[in-house]
Amino acid sequence: MIGVPKELFMRIGGHFSISGGLNRSLEQTKEAEGNTVQIFSKNPGQWRGKEIDPKEAENFRNEAKAQGIYPVLVHDAYLINLATNREGLMKKSLAAFTDEIERAELIGAHYLVTHMGAHTGLGEDVSLGILADNVMHCIEQTKNSNVKVLLETTAGQGTQLGYKFEHIGRVMKSTGMHTRIGVCLDTCHIFAAGYDISTEEGYKRTIDSFDKEIGLKHLLAVHLNDAKKPCGSRVDRHEHIGQGFIGMEGFTRLINDPVFCDIPLILETPQPEKMHRVNIALLKGALK
Repeated sequence: MIGVPKELFMRIGGHFSISGGLNRSLEQTKEAEGNTVQIFSKNPGQWRGKEIDPKEAENFRNEAKAQGIYPVLVHDAYLINLATNREGLMKKSLAAFTDEIERAELIGAHYLVTHMGAHTGLGEDVSLGILADNVMHCIEQTKNSNVKVLLETTAGQGTQLGYKFEHIGRVMKSTGMHTRIGVCLDTCHIFAAGYDISTEEGYKRTIDSFDKEIGLKHLLAVHLNDAKKPCGSRVDRHEHIGQGFIGMEGFTRLINDPVFCDIPLILETPQPEKMHRVNIALLKGALK
């Protein structure tokens, strides 16, 4: 709309803590002048968390709506590995991930972001098939839920899956491009994995590759993080916007690309309470 600042249509926020209650994340989002948020619904280093009080969940849903904070994203626990064939770990992962979906549904979250797991020596091809089956199992176990599962791109540390767009494309094709499965692109992760979005040519090549292997219509969220390590390092270390190897030019190009219009942009950079406001202002200032 002519004369209306672009930042009014920008969905940008950060990952905030729920220490002190679910609504604390909404307060921090408004303090940072954001309008979308990501949280952990429980301790990410534990298999199970304390049950969410239904009244607190209702209050969170109502307050997020009243404040215009949407979509709400939840990130799952780090222990979960849906790509394993180890019986004990698979059983615990399936139960934990199903629980994550149910918790996200309870608080009115739109998306549940998950890492794609690690093959731990089993091999990528076999593990990608296991991952697809296990994601579908959890989707079927929560068939009345509206929460969409977002497969997150990874840096490729160790035996991680998801550092190639082909990995995600294969899993999604294996699930029949299910309507409750989408993608979360992490800028630091893909850069570390070898997708050089710091240059105009590399950026275009990356977007074209994503569209070819997955399809841009399936991109539903972005984690905005600069990278402490060089392109192709396979090391996941987040840096503040413009202070890492991707650089301000790379992020200016991204946020002004119509591809990312209306997609929630979530910061996972260090010192969220202090720096998310700074990074959000920086990105808004780069809009053209």
